[in-house]
Amino acid sequence: MSHTLPSADGQDRCFWCHGTPAYVHYHDHEWGFPVGNDQRLFEKLCLEGFQSGLSWLTILNKRENFRAAFAGFDFHKVAQFGEADVERLLQDAGIVRHRGKIEAVINNARRALEMVEAEGSLAAFFWRYQPAAPSTGEAVPAQTAESQALSKELKKRGWKFVGPTTMYALMQAMGLVNDHAPGCITRAKVDEARAAFQQP
Repeated sequence: MSHTLPSADGQDRCFWCHGTPAYVHYHDHEWGFPVGNDQRLFEKLCLEGFQSGLSWLTILNKRENFRAAFAGFDFHKVAQFGEADVERLLQDAGIVRHRGKIEAVINNARRALEMVEAEGSLAAFFWRYQPAAPSTGEAVPAQTAESQALSKELKKRGWKFVGPTTMYALMQAMGLVNDHAPGCITRAKVDEARAAFQQP
């Protein structure tokens, strides 16, 4: 079975990204490219938590609304949110209105501040979980030993909505692994970006 499909431009891309032009753009320019910026890592962790039980396309289409609602995912600011902010966000039709997930973002912002103090940066912590063996992009698992270990450590530190499947999705998106399928036009670009990336 092929893990790629031809797009409108005739180029082969991962089969999952063909829903909309926004999805193709995300696939071509974001998914799998390595990220060392703490705010972007925090944003993606939060959005992966919101995605739980939903499609990523749903979250991607609401991403700008999420950014507006959560102060651009500046965890220094989100850590100051209180109950009034939770109630405000529960009225915001532009995001996913789920109390548990909203409260998890605020909780995780506070945990992020603790992690920066303890580890120097979020990136320094998360990149420790990069698998030793590179992914072939052939058989993509839902979770791995590394994502299980990451999930376990985050839960121990008080983070929420950080299960091993969610953490593997984060690892894929933030470039800790390159799970673009063989034959996908973006796979080689991600390999190049990962090779040039200075690990935190």
